[in-house]
Amino acid sequence: MLKEHPKGLVVAFFANMGERFGFYTMMAILVLFLQAKYGLDEDGAGWIYGIFYFSIYALALVGGFVADRFAGLNKTIFIGILTMVFGYIIMSIPGFGLSVSVVALLIIAFGNGLFKGNLQALVGNLYEEKKYRHLRDSAFSIFYMGINIGAFFAPSAATGMRNFWLKTNAYKYDGSLPEHCHNFINANEAGKSIDSTLLQSLADKVSLNGQSSDLLAFAHDYINVFSTGYHYAFGIAAVAMVVSMIVYILFKKYLLAGDILTSGNKIPETMKPMSKSQEKERLIALGLVFLTVIFFWMSFHQNGLTLTYFARDYTNDMVSNISFLFFDLKTFIPIIAVIIGIVLLIKKGTTKQTKIIVASLIPAGVLFGYYFFSKFSSEMQIEPELFAQFNPIFIVFLTPIVVALFQRWNQRGIEPSSPKKIGIGMFLASFGFVLLLAASLGLTSPAELGDDPSPERVSEYWLVTTYFILTVAELFLSPMGISFVSKVAPPRFKGLMQGGWLAATALGNLLIVVGSTMWLKIEIWQVWLIFVVCTSASGAFIFSILKRLEKVTGDSDKKIIKEKTTNE
Repeated sequence: MLKEHPKGLVVAFFANMGERFGFYTMMAILVLFLQAKYGLDEDGAGWIYGIFYFSIYALALVGGFVADRFAGLNKTIFIGILTMVFGYIIMSIPGFGLSVSVVALLIIAFGNGLFKGNLQALVGNLYEEKKYRHLRDSAFSIFYMGINIGAFFAPSAATGMRNFWLKTNAYKYDGSLPEHCHNFINANEAGKSIDSTLLQSLADKVSLNGQSSDLLAFAHDYINVFSTGYHYAFGIAAVAMVVSMIVYILFKKYLLAGDILTSGNKIPETMKPMSKSQEKERLIALGLVFLTVIFFWMSFHQNGLTLTYFARDYTNDMVSNISFLFFDLKTFIPIIAVIIGIVLLIKKGTTKQTKIIVASLIPAGVLFGYYFFSKFSSEMQIEPELFAQFNPIFIVFLTPIVVALFQRWNQRGIEPSSPKKIGIGMFLASFGFVLLLAASLGLTSPAELGDDPSPERVSEYWLVTTYFILTVAELFLSPMGISFVSKVAPPRFKGLMQGGWLAATALGNLLIVVGSTMWLKIEIWQVWLIFVVCTSASGAFIFSILKRLEKVTGDSDKKIIKEKTTNE
C-alpha cells in the first residue's frame, strides 16, 4: 500500500499518529471531565467543547498564513508541536480552576492550528511530482489512517488512567456519581435539605473500604479523585505529543521536498503562479465546498458530545461477555491480530516467510483472546467513552478496502471525482443518523428525566452500527476533501486553503452545540432528525454544483490517468 509513495508520507503518518493519539485521548474525556470536575451541565460543557473544537480548526487559517508568508511549512509545524506539548502539560496538572483549563485548551488549539493544516499541505506538495500525482487520493486516505490508529487507543488510555487512579484511592467507577456529588455539595452550601438516600447507596457501592459515613467528605473526595484521574490522562496526551515531536525531528529530511516554496527545490509545473481568473475560479469552487462541509462536521462531531450522552444515558451499560470482547482492548487487539493474519494468509502475493510468521501468530492471538475472555463474568460494565474507539478502528480496517476500491475504479476509468465522493459521504452520514433516530423512538427525553437515570436502555449495537456508517461517510468525505483542496488550491495559497478547509470544519464544530442545546429541549429522535436534514441537504447541494466543482479537477485527473496508462 505504501511502496509507490514517497518516504515523507510515512514520516507524516507517524508524526500525525502521535499527535492524534494525544488529541483524541483528551477529546474522549473532555466533556465528561468538565462535568465531573466543575459541575457543568450538558449545555455548559457542550459550549466549551464546541468553542474549543472550533478554535482547533479555525486557527489553522492563522497557521496557514504564517507558513505561506513567513516561516514556511516545516518551521511552523515544529512550533505548533512545541505549543501543544505546553498546553497538554498544563491540562495534566490537578488543582487549577476552570479558567486555567480554558486557557490551556486555547493554547492547544493555537498549536494545533500551526500544525495540522500545514502538515496536510506539506503532504499534498509531495504529490506535485508527475510520478506521484495519480496517488494523491490514496495518499490522503493512508495519511488519514494514521490519524485513526492513534485515535483508536486513546479512549482506552484515558479511561484506563482514570480507573487506575480511582482504584488506587479505593474507589470504583460510576459515571453518574460526580453529578450527584456536585448536587449534594451545592445543596449543602446553600443550606438546603436534599434526599441523600441515592447518594448514600451509590457511595457504598463504589467505596472499596466499606460504607461512607460522611457523605459531604465523600462527595468532595470522589470528585477530586475522579477528576485527577482525568488530569493524568491529559498527561498521557502530553507524552504522545513528545513522541510525535521526536519522530518529526529525526526524520524531517524526508519531508523537505514538500516545503517547496522555502526549500530551494525546483518548483513543479503545477505549483507555478496562475492567472487571477484561474485563481478566482478555484477559490470559488473551494469556498462552495467549505460552505457545505460545515454541516457534515456539525453532525459528525456529535460523536464526542450527544453520541456520548446517548451512550451514557440511553445505551446498555451492562453487556454480555461476547459484546464486551469488542470494548476491551486486551481481547479486541488479539481479535484484530487474528483477522489481519487470516487476510494475509489468503491474500495473493503474500510471501512464504510472511505466511509462516502469520500462521504462528494466529493461534497466539486466539489463545491470548480466550485467556482474557475467560476472566469475564457473564455480564460486564462498559463506559461511555469506549464507544469513541469504534470510529478510528473502523477507519483503520476500512481504509485499505476503500483505497483498493478507489484504485480499482481508477484502473477501470470509473472512479468518482473527489467532489462526488464528498457528496456520497454526506448521504451516507444522513443514513447513519436515520438509524440512530429509529433507535431513539419512544425514549423518554432528558428534560423529562431530570437527574434520574433512564429506565430505558437500547442495545449497544445501535450506536456501534451508527459509528460504522458514519466512518464510511467520513472516509468518502474527509480525506477526499483534503485531497481536493490540495489539487485545487492556487500555489500561493496552499497552506491558507488547507487552513480554509479546517476553518470550515471549525464552523461545523462550533455548531455542534446545536446538539447539546437541543438535547435538553426536544425529544431525542428529533435531535437526530436535525442532523439527518443537514447532511442530506448538504449532499444534495454538492450534487447540484458537481459540474462546476469537477471543472477545476476533472480535466487534470483524466490527463493523469491517461499519462499513467501510457507510461505503463
